[in-house]
Amino acid sequence: MTQSPDILCIGSVLWDVIGRSPSVMRAGSDVPGRVTRIPGGVAMNIAMTLARFGLTPALLSSVGRDAEGDELIAECARLGCATQHVYRSDDLPTDIYMAIEGANGLIAAIADAHSLEAAGSKILRPLTGGALGSPEAPYAGAIALDGNLTEALLEDIAHHPAFTEADLRIAPASPGKAERLLPFLRAARGTLYVNLEEAGLLCQTRFETAAAAAMRLIERGATRVLVTNGAQACCDATRDGPISAHPPEVLVTRVTGAGDTFMAAHIAAELGGADRDTALNRALAAAASYVSGEIAT
Repeated sequence: MTQSPDILCIGSVLWDVIGRSPSVMRAGSDVPGRVTRIPGGVAMNIAMTLARFGLTPALLSSVGRDAEGDELIAECARLGCATQHVYRSDDLPTDIYMAIEGANGLIAAIADAHSLEAAGSKILRPLTGGALGSPEAPYAGAIALDGNLTEALLEDIAHHPAFTEADLRIAPASPGKAERLLPFLRAARGTLYVNLEEAGLLCQTRFETAAAAAMRLIERGATRVLVTNGAQACCDATRDGPISAHPPEVLVTRVTGAGDTFMAAHIAAELGGADRDTALNRALAAAASYVSGEIAT
């Protein structure tokens, strides 16, 4: 794929192994269900959704030069994602994410993204070495960035001259990594996409509503933040004030990847010229379709 990308997606690109059962589950449950393996990772989930909206995303990540990596790269390309800037390592294996979901939601998950963390700044060479940009000629397009990168690398990105002109869109990989986004609060850089739990972790408190969480993050230095809260109202806040919207009511059949779908749909809407209200509602509609199973994986 040689077409110039519409957006860069930086972060985890790996295999998702997801076990789903229609049964309510708890620790120790042993139930029938289905197990799937599909391309995943926050950056990949965002890129796949952007491609479905007709955009050309380019991936910046680490994928091993193993059989799993070769298969993953081929599948990424088939799904419309540019892979020529992916760092391929001879020594690091391809990462993998494993999750179990029941009728009552996510039961447990393990993310083995050690290769991405070990690759470190090597995945950013296209943006710092001239292929896509450099400190002297910063990349000026949209970048979707996920929190699977190390704290040190995210801190560097928040201040690196190669990113000063970019439209940064940033999400934590999971609540456990939410605090990795703190450098972007301190630097007042980018648009943050978090859920209510992640917003609470960033602010070291608990919130009842997305609007309250979003405005507190703005007070703490964020220039813009979108906070989701499951089936409850979502909020998009800037220093000019918040707007809120409710997601459509749907039957939830899956949850892994819903936040990434929301973020990608929101970015795609805004890159297409939608205003804030329209973009927020389109993103909520896309996420609702995803969790209901209407959008295929």
